[in-house]
Amino acid sequence: MATQTKPQDDMEFKGKVGLSAQGLAPKGDVRWNCVAPVLIQDAVQNKEGLLADMGPFCAVTSPHTGRSPNDKFLVKDSSSEADVDWGKVNQPISEAHFEALLADVRAYLNDRESLYVQDLYCGADPKYRLSVRYVSPSAWHMSFVRNMFIRPEATELPTFDPNFTVLHAPEFESDPAKHGTRSSTFIILNLAKRMILIGGTRYAGELKKAMFTVMNYYMPKQGVLSMHCSANIGPDGDTALFFGLSGTGKTTLSADPSRSLIGDDEHGWAPEGVFNYEGGCYAKCINLSPEGEPDIYRTTQMFGTILENVVLDELTRKVRFEDQSITENTRASYPLHYIPNHVPSGRGGHPKNVVLLTADAFGVLPPIAKLTRDQALYYFLSGYTAKVAGTERGVKEPQATFSACFGAVFLVWPAAKYAEMLGTLIDEHGSDVWLVNTGWTGGAYGHGSRMKLSYTRTMVRSLLHGDLHSAPLATDPVFGLSFPTQVPGIPAEVLNPRNTWTDKSAYDAQAKKLASMFRENFAKFENSVSENVRTAGPR
Repeated sequence: MATQTKPQDDMEFKGKVGLSAQGLAPKGDVRWNCVAPVLIQDAVQNKEGLLADMGPFCAVTSPHTGRSPNDKFLVKDSSSEADVDWGKVNQPISEAHFEALLADVRAYLNDRESLYVQDLYCGADPKYRLSVRYVSPSAWHMSFVRNMFIRPEATELPTFDPNFTVLHAPEFESDPAKHGTRSSTFIILNLAKRMILIGGTRYAGELKKAMFTVMNYYMPKQGVLSMHCSANIGPDGDTALFFGLSGTGKTTLSADPSRSLIGDDEHGWAPEGVFNYEGGCYAKCINLSPEGEPDIYRTTQMFGTILENVVLDELTRKVRFEDQSITENTRASYPLHYIPNHVPSGRGGHPKNVVLLTADAFGVLPPIAKLTRDQALYYFLSGYTAKVAGTERGVKEPQATFSACFGAVFLVWPAAKYAEMLGTLIDEHGSDVWLVNTGWTGGAYGHGSRMKLSYTRTMVRSLLHGDLHSAPLATDPVFGLSFPTQVPGIPAEVLNPRNTWTDKSAYDAQAKKLASMFRENFAKFENSVSENVRTAGPR
């Protein structure tokens, strides 16, 4: 006769230190390092969400269905004050306000019926990783972080000693008058205390991106470039990086069946090589289909995946991936090992190729260009892509978007510091840097067409294979970019953007317009970079 497996004994999974290390004295139960089945079972029992067809757990985070960047603050203290690039991204908050909020968050968590603790690693390289303790009253959020970060082996948990803490109170609202916040929502980073407070929002992405911001501060202090990029590795051991803002193809192009995925979002480039910060993926899933993204779609049919803000069919509980009635920013969180072709160690060598991705809706940048070292730093600092008409209210023509280092909202140090580190690493390891335009060709948005994904994949594979090193090059007269005039499998006219426009004078006007936008944006970096980098942009 079969017997039921005994429930998880939480004490077997307790870390080296108790919650007193976080200043907590909970009145209720503490659930230590529960595995996914236990967390999801509790989440359903607690009515935190629903199980969908095939097993994924679905949660709705309304009214917050995305990050709240205006509610993120850094505590201003003597140990980090001189390092931080203070401003709109890194808003200061006083130590006194932080302490007042911390006391109230602790009191709130202490009074919960149950608390869930997850002890996890941020960083696949043991030399640089942080040991992070998450504490929350929400089971599904702790299943999310268990997906997203690196899970210690059970044998490691008794000796796990956290060196960073995240206290999560999604239903607790701050008081701006008392706590110094902008609203009832808060994401407060205290670098000196190695602590993050998150509350007033259920959106799970805050739990992930807050730690990315932390790594962007600590890693450069250890000589590691912190990067918002995906990474993969070829059969010959050649690592490639793909930087890019949302919609440029960072996840799509790194998911190559002929190469193994290191990670899809956040990495460090250390003296020893590249390593993933995470142990999972957080993929957009609006209009997801088995034909378009088979590997990602497959994860959404698996138990353990967390689906955020998707809509379920009332009768079948099948996910309606095309339904954006809650938000277009629907998400799937799953462990990296749900992708068959992944790198278990989360590590790779020094990149042979670095790809900067842009979706140029003006249709004037070449689909692929080889960058000099100084151009690489110029375009890295620019972090360019473009919004298209219809994506936001009032946007009637393409709008240039510049996000330094392809992740300005997560930077802590001045952007030039990250660019300087990239330049040093390129010099040391001889990495080739490329600009790949996944945007428009034959005209701007509304007149031209989006570059065929098959063309982009072919060009990227050619550069990764080294086929373009001997290709003949031409130079764009406005942007100064050197682009190949021959790529196997690509029509020659596609490679020169001006040749794809019927109206050449219209192309020239658009190119001049975008070049002016680049120069205007780069003015803020002119005093922090060399003359060679300053003059490496559009002419």
